Amino acid sequence: MGAKIHVNNDDAVASSDVAILAVKPQFLHDTIKSVSTDSWENKLVVSIAAGITLATIEACLPPSARVVRVMPNTPCLVGESASAISLGAKATPEEDGEVVSMLMSTVGKTFVVQEHYLDAVTGLSGSGPAYIFLMIEAMSDGGVRAGLPRDIATTLAAQTVMGAAKMVLETGKHPGQLKDMVTSPGGTTIAGVYELEKNGMRSAFIDAV
Repeated sequence: MGAKIHVNNDDAVASSDVAILAVKPQFLHDTIKSVSTDSWENKLVVSIAAGITLATIEACLPPSARVVRVMPNTPCLVGESASAISLGAKATPEEDGEVVSMLMSTVGKTFVVQEHYLDAVTGLSGSGPAYIFLMIEAMSDGGVRAGLPRDIATTLAAQTVMGAAKMVLETGKHPGQLKDMVTSPGGTTIAGVYELEKNGMRSAFIDAV
């Protein structure tokens, strides 16, 4: 694949134009310090460590380093990530922003936002897959309760979520409008929606984000 293997972080950063800090937040400082100051000079540094601000990262690096924060999510593993990026003080939108957007766009959709929005992005799309997995599991449980085999119930639930999401993205219609297309007056769907609303589903999602 043309990838080069290095025995330590310093060699990897020194031989690269772009360095991606893909570590847990608690390990970020030590990871940065494992690389010499000279190796960080003039690098584009991309951090996906949640909650660590651009200013904090920039303070650990030489002034010539350009920093970009990214908040991706786990669907990047299947090429369907929803990512947001924020540029640091030295990063340029025309070059650095384009490079990072291009990299992240290979695994999904990417949006450039101001840094103060990243906490909201973390709660929505960063944590969101866990909420959807929980919803799929619950829908599958409902199917099993109604008599479906587990494998069929889970696949039907997951495919339903994927299809509904695709309708939102491709039609451009408001989710409420798409919901109304399914809910016939006095029908089974509106009865199910009523149960979800009665049990606080909407407010639970809002509070989780």
